[in-house]
Amino acid sequence: MSTFPNSPRLLKGGIVLIDPDTSSIVRIITLQYNPDTLTRTLQVQAVTSEGDRSDPLRLKAPPIETFKLEAEIDATDQLEFPDQNPNAVQVGIQPQLAALETIIYPTSDQLLSSNNLARAGTLEIAPMEAPLSLFIWSSNRVVPVRITDFSITEEAFDPSLNPIRAKVSLGLRVLSVYDLGFDNKGGSLYMAYQQQKERLAAMNKGGGLSGLGLRGIA
Repeated sequence: MSTFPNSPRLLKGGIVLIDPDTSSIVRIITLQYNPDTLTRTLQVQAVTSEGDRSDPLRLKAPPIETFKLEAEIDATDQLEFPDQNPNAVQVGIQPQLAALETIIYPTSDQLLSSNNLARAGTLEIAPMEAPLSLFIWSSNRVVPVRITDFSITEEAFDPSLNPIRAKVSLGLRVLSVYDLGFDNKGGSLYMAYQQQKERLAAMNKGGGLSGLGLRGIA
């Protein structure tokens, strides 16, 4: 896809997977096209002790924040230059889809290991741990998340029935320090994310009471 030579460099959103123990990067997934919209929902975590009038202003945790977005993946441009994009010719966009899908799969090695432990009579098998997912949407939003919703609509196929165009809908839940802990790498990234919000809030000049039609708060 051609661009104007003097156009500004467009940053891409994406997901970075990091090892929960070493914090090393496992995989970087860049969205081919930035979604047109990003829906954020914040569910307030307030103290709701029924009948206790001392708690209406108390917060017990950061809000539960969720993101919803729809990403487009299209191999049309790559298929115009088959010599430069053999994977697109051979399997379409399946590598891009698989990179996203396998975020929510245990690895085959983990499955085999769990099965071997069960066959050996292990009484308690720990749940399989996945890499920590970071949703990246500019340098101001580097957020630890868990994928909660995932759907794919494949819209076009090549003669071998490989998908060549699709839309991927993602639902992401932000993981806070209450989920990860303060000593966890994801917890420290969450704290940086919240502190950035506080700095941005401080930049807002607000307004005066006169603009609300008031002279004071009686």
